[in-house]
Amino acid sequence: MDKVILQQNKHWHNPYSDLIGREKLKNLIKKLSLKEVQVLLGIRRSGKSTLLKLLINHLMTNYDPFSMLYINLDDPNFTEVYQDSSRLYQIIDFAEKLSGKKVEYLFLDEVQHVNLWEKFVKSIYDSEVYKKIFVTGSNSSLLKGEYAQLLSGRFILDEVFPLSYQEILTDQNIGSNIELVQNKSTVLAIIDKLLEYGAYPEVYKTKDEDLKRELLINYYDTIVLKDCIANARIREIHVFRDLTHYLLTNVGTLFSYNGLGKALNTNENSAKEYINVLENSFLLDEIRQFSFLLKKQSHARKKVYAIDNGILANVSFRFSANRGKLFENLVHSEFKKSGYQIHFYQNRGECDFIVSKDSTRKAIQVCYELTDQNRKRELGGLNEAMNNLRIQDGTIITYDQEETLDQINIIPFWKFFA
Repeated sequence: MDKVILQQNKHWHNPYSDLIGREKLKNLIKKLSLKEVQVLLGIRRSGKSTLLKLLINHLMTNYDPFSMLYINLDDPNFTEVYQDSSRLYQIIDFAEKLSGKKVEYLFLDEVQHVNLWEKFVKSIYDSEVYKKIFVTGSNSSLLKGEYAQLLSGRFILDEVFPLSYQEILTDQNIGSNIELVQNKSTVLAIIDKLLEYGAYPEVYKTKDEDLKRELLINYYDTIVLKDCIANARIREIHVFRDLTHYLLTNVGTLFSYNGLGKALNTNENSAKEYINVLENSFLLDEIRQFSFLLKKQSHARKKVYAIDNGILANVSFRFSANRGKLFENLVHSEFKKSGYQIHFYQNRGECDFIVSKDSTRKAIQVCYELTDQNRKRELGGLNEAMNNLRIQDGTIITYDQEETLDQINIIPFWKFFA
């Protein structure tokens, strides 16, 4: 046990190094003074552990590093804790004896493995033993269960996604608009990598393309097996896998639960349930048709997008050369990371995304390359959405084209999301 504790708490001797900066860190630092449990949820390998280590580095400037205990519950050495959350007390006591210091800041990483973890966290929160408790998990159902209600009003939640385009620019020391233009070839190369390999931090840092693919396939298998099948106790494993692969090969395509069920020899309820499981694991995001009537939204056909392009491009080989669909998915993921509510518009024409945040609504069309053949269709769908939904300004996001047409801006991805 002592070796595991020491391996997981390297900050007791030196700050963590070689960490990619995350934009969310600033907001988390602001919340350090709040007594509520800080919960970080997000897809596996998105950088939740890195954020905890960045927070530890920040706290070390004012507090004794031995007062901070990090426990990664994904470690197989802690399997004995999974069925008995009270054993966490023993681990903390052991760590305190090892370090000779009382723990003031407790970091519990991937806590979903521990049965009744909510009771343990509520108990230590109510006892006010610690200055701050941090919890991470790879499934949004973490806070939806019967026992999670015990923590109601006692936690604040933040979602963590793979790296954003802007975070990658910052890591590459490209900040100002001038630097963006001066380094345009580098920026376009970044977007090309994002299209094919996505933005998982470890994948981004890995240079070898074969290793990138290997990591992504491993992530996908682990998410499907651990965070979906095992967590939701799915019995029809082959049906679930088929549905997951079908959805990944049809991102951005309209579907209904009934039609999906028929296509995969299952039923409507199972299709709906399985998509919910995939959303809970953050692998996929279901978006609905925009309507001012919620009932119409609920009954209309839907679309799904992958949270990260890397899994989409390397698991669903159909998209390896389909840059248009990969580009559309990348735009969706950037809006998702920026905290937008995302819908689509469809009537006579179609508009890819209607995005909303802070009472502002935007109509967004995505087109990798505008040509004489597709210009009329793309502009027509966007104009129809703007007129019917009373949206003043519309945008067409392209790979590298720029133009202004009355109320419509045509702008390249590398400028729009910078």
